[in-house]
Amino acid sequence: MNIGLDMMGGDFAPLEAVKGIQRFIATNFNAQLYCIGDEARVEPLVKELGVSSPNLHFIHAPEVIGYHEHPTKALKEKQKSSISIGFHLLATGKIDAFISAGNTGAMLVGSMFSIKAIPGVLRPTIATVMPKLNGSTGVLLDVGLNADCKPEQLNQFAILGSLYAEHILGINTPGVGLINVGEEEGKGNILAQATYPLLKENTQIHFKGNIEGRDLLGSKADVMVCDGFTGNIILKLAESFYDAAVERGVAEDTYFSRFHYENYGGTPVLGVAKPVIIGHGISTAKAFSNMISLAVKMIETDICTKMADSFQS
Repeated sequence: MNIGLDMMGGDFAPLEAVKGIQRFIATNFNAQLYCIGDEARVEPLVKELGVSSPNLHFIHAPEVIGYHEHPTKALKEKQKSSISIGFHLLATGKIDAFISAGNTGAMLVGSMFSIKAIPGVLRPTIATVMPKLNGSTGVLLDVGLNADCKPEQLNQFAILGSLYAEHILGINTPGVGLINVGEEEGKGNILAQATYPLLKENTQIHFKGNIEGRDLLGSKADVMVCDGFTGNIILKLAESFYDAAVERGVAEDTYFSRFHYENYGGTPVLGVAKPVIIGHGISTAKAFSNMISLAVKMIETDICTKMADSFQS
């Protein structure tokens, strides 16, 4: 398997990306890594840290897309940037997955226009994991790609999330919950009311009904579905749990420690034809290593093909 890694993405690039590769090599190295970035900045760090393997390949990218640049414009004008080259390699089959902690907008635009959505998917989605009190892990989607959604899109998110939960997280027959303001059918805003019957009739998922905010950390549902506006607020709140735990001196708690973003690495884009993983801007070595591990698992399970098969008419 061939995995492309944007060495220039993230607040601490390229140092933490190099350290992440070093960490990954030390534990598991069953992949060819294509490191895309400015060789003048990357190579000295590689030599300094003694990172060496026949499975490492370096591709020079003299340009970088900054965080504040317009995604579409930057991808068009900076074709020698690490993100642009990464998507070109992915689109042409030179790599099987692409990872970046860089400009999120550029990663999303590249996912949708270079790789494109799976035929039948109305809109791709981004998902995150949610640590459960019983020790398991749930999936929350959408978490920001689609602020405004239609019921048909939420219905598809439930399918994509269920496949991800089953094949990546190893959850058998994952239960799906619609995030709402009450448990009873008929509750919620217009979107929730219109989505409920679609999920109820969807034979591709195991629908458990509405779930409330207090159910997110419980075991009522493994896949939690909502629009991206709501999901992003929940995601940012969940991320703050670890920060609060650090402040209160309980960061080593076995539960609260699971909210640290480093443990999961990045956010997968679901519903596109090939694996794309978007990392946090403040990604460290552990996060980069875990993103590579996630890419390996997505390739090994052939999750994108499984998703494509589920949308064939």
